[in-house]
Amino acid sequence: MPDNLALLRLMQLTSANLPVGGFTYSQGLEWAVEAGWVADDLAFSRWQRLSLANTLTAVDWPLLIRLYKACEQQDSTAFAHWAELLLASRETGELRSEERQRGKALARLITEWDDLPLSGHWLTSLSSCQLAGIAWLGWHWRIPLPALAMGYGYNWLEGSVMAGLKLVPFGQQKAQQLLLTLSPLLPAAYRQALDLSDEAIGGSFVLQAIASACHETQYSRLFRS
Repeated sequence: MPDNLALLRLMQLTSANLPVGGFTYSQGLEWAVEAGWVADDLAFSRWQRLSLANTLTAVDWPLLIRLYKACEQQDSTAFAHWAELLLASRETGELRSEERQRGKALARLITEWDDLPLSGHWLTSLSSCQLAGIAWLGWHWRIPLPALAMGYGYNWLEGSVMAGLKLVPFGQQKAQQLLLTLSPLLPAAYRQALDLSDEAIGGSFVLQAIASACHETQYSRLFRS
């Protein structure tokens, strides 16, 4: 359990009210709704379960674990390797662009905080993807890795539900019910992520990749591409 200050830093880092651009992206959901793939809350729940299994559990969390441990070991080479793998795992130009832009936004924020001992050879990796910045700040702020992972996972889930609230659409009560139903899946999924070997990292949510690619040229949209 993190101490009080670390807990406050975790809340700051994963706040849905102060994201580094995350609220402007739907990660393919907008086109999936337009195409009729996600037409109601049940279809949305299935979509999120697939994303949880193929993206958060198979890619994001295993790489967050390795990025955090690279910080513990002060291994900037390993840190750069895992950050590059995270970016390479984003399957479309839209998803890679989102990752880079969110990474650069968080890196700029970090450089403005004078008390953070950030050297140049780490900054390049921090700028490449948001997950690298989250891992680095989590380690520096002494946020325990399990708490950091749960915070990141809940932020991912809440952001997805908020996108669904605008797009599917469903009401606030249904959004709360979805969070209540889906959030208990996170701890077991994280345990699966902990057990993955380096060679097993990787997943593909094909429908999301297709939807994201199509969203790049969608005529009318609420979310950024």
